[in-house]
Amino acid sequence: MEVTKNKFKAAVKSNEPQLGLWNGLVDSFAAEILAGSGFDWVLIDGEHAPFDLQTMLIQLQAMSRYDVPMFVRIPKSDPVFIKQLLDVGAQNILVPMVDSKEEAELMYKSTQYPPIGIRGIGTAMARAAHWNAVDDYFHTAGAEICTIVQVENVPGIENLDAILSVEGLDGIFIGPSDLAASMGYLGQPNCPEVKAVVIDALKRARAAGKVAGVMALDKPTADEYLAAGANMIAVGIDTLLLAKGCKELLHSFRPEDARKESGTKY
Repeated sequence: MEVTKNKFKAAVKSNEPQLGLWNGLVDSFAAEILAGSGFDWVLIDGEHAPFDLQTMLIQLQAMSRYDVPMFVRIPKSDPVFIKQLLDVGAQNILVPMVDSKEEAELMYKSTQYPPIGIRGIGTAMARAAHWNAVDDYFHTAGAEICTIVQVENVPGIENLDAILSVEGLDGIFIGPSDLAASMGYLGQPNCPEVKAVVIDALKRARAAGKVAGVMALDKPTADEYLAAGANMIAVGIDTLLLAKGCKELLHSFRPEDARKESGTKY
């Protein structure tokens, strides 16, 4: 048995942007709906949604029947949690709030076995290795793991070129909301000052040969970031899609409610 090939790592090398969805609903039915929706990737959000290792495993298992790459965003830059996630089968890791080259380098090394990295050995209990059934897992697994770090504050932007220089790191993902807060524009991720920094970061990432990721939940902003070179872009979150769909359905029957809630933001 061979190691599972990483479809995202192969697809992102093309000129076609990879559009994805965020999974925040801790439910396997939600995971399957997202995985079967036709998007290029789905991310399980372990930073802000109430996931733990066991529920992340359930989501990975639920989505595994669909031919879609799955990312997991971990709660923080933690080599131990990365090790556990890799063992249960995650191949694509997103690490939030990385603002230095040293931290980015540690995150990459956490995904690789020695002598390249520091990942611990435990394939006898690892779903990823099919419990020692994958031939030569130790020497083939590392190349199929995708490690992307989130740059989402001013120090991270200041250290962006150093972060991008980390050998083996697949790319960066800009978090506009946290970046806006760090820049003094709390709640204004689409203001011109923040957008300018995001666009510059995306261009620098592509120039460095790395994945340039970002979240943009409205099409005009997404189009701006795509034009700047973003090749990994999150365009929807399941919780917001559900909330928006429920409100729109009700408002189609009760237009007066929509007028009362005209100031509601999604």
